[in-house]
Amino acid sequence: MSDWDAGPEDEEAGAVMRTVLRQLKMWREAAGLTQAEFGAAIGYGEELVSSVERGRRIPRPEYLDRADEVLAAGGRIAAMKRDVAEIRYPKKVRDLKNLEAEAVELGAYNNSVIHGLLQTADYARAVFDAHRPALSGDEVEQQVAARLARQEILDLMTGRRVFSFVQCESTLRRPMGGRMVMRQQLERLLEVAQLRNVDLQVLPLECEVNSGTGGSFRLLKLKGGTTVAFSESPLSSRVTADPKETTVLDIRYGALRAQALSPQDSLPLIEKALGETRT
Repeated sequence: MSDWDAGPEDEEAGAVMRTVLRQLKMWREAAGLTQAEFGAAIGYGEELVSSVERGRRIPRPEYLDRADEVLAAGGRIAAMKRDVAEIRYPKKVRDLKNLEAEAVELGAYNNSVIHGLLQTADYARAVFDAHRPALSGDEVEQQVAARLARQEILDLMTGRRVFSFVQCESTLRRPMGGRMVMRQQLERLLEVAQLRNVDLQVLPLECEVNSGTGGSFRLLKLKGGTTVAFSESPLSSRVTADPKETTVLDIRYGALRAQALSPQDSLPLIEKALGETRT
């Protein structure tokens, strides 16, 4: 359970965890079990049970399943798995996922890597492996899981959201993770490009004008009409709903879409990059 160590202070996660842990302890004590007896019954050590109940560890789904079974909770403990699973991701990832879930339209420009919503697991792992200072193996896997969880919103059945992505051609050429990983990533792009609610455009390197040299960013237009911008720098990420800033980025994104190839004309460029990974 080392990859589920409780993270830094986080009010939302703390509130969820306090509720979950209070319920776990209440059910255990009602059953008349000590921590050692309960641990033996569910297949974990007393020390780990103690760490969970003190909030030092976040219980895995299988821990909650076994607790529900042993304590005869009738699904009440197992039902908390979804809430617990959400808070294992860093707060900024949860916030971004919530914003994306609320958005009716999302536009994103990327000039360094493939956008997170489009990444395969191996490509995402290569991106996080490249971080310096290096992340631990557990941290990498946590970040990959969080990124893949966000991709659920691409499913047309989850809502009538509209997505548009502009990728600098350099992101198609940079072999993150090696040739095989990049091949699978480019194949993924071609698959996503077929979705009816997705426009995927490529900004060619030969284009003389690039309005995105300031870096990657995304715009989210929410159900209530508010536009939110999200941008990242080497040391931080920033969300703003200030109309002065979102208007500038909206204009910039419109220019980038005009400078990029159309979605239809972008496909041959992606296919060409894919072919080069096979030679």
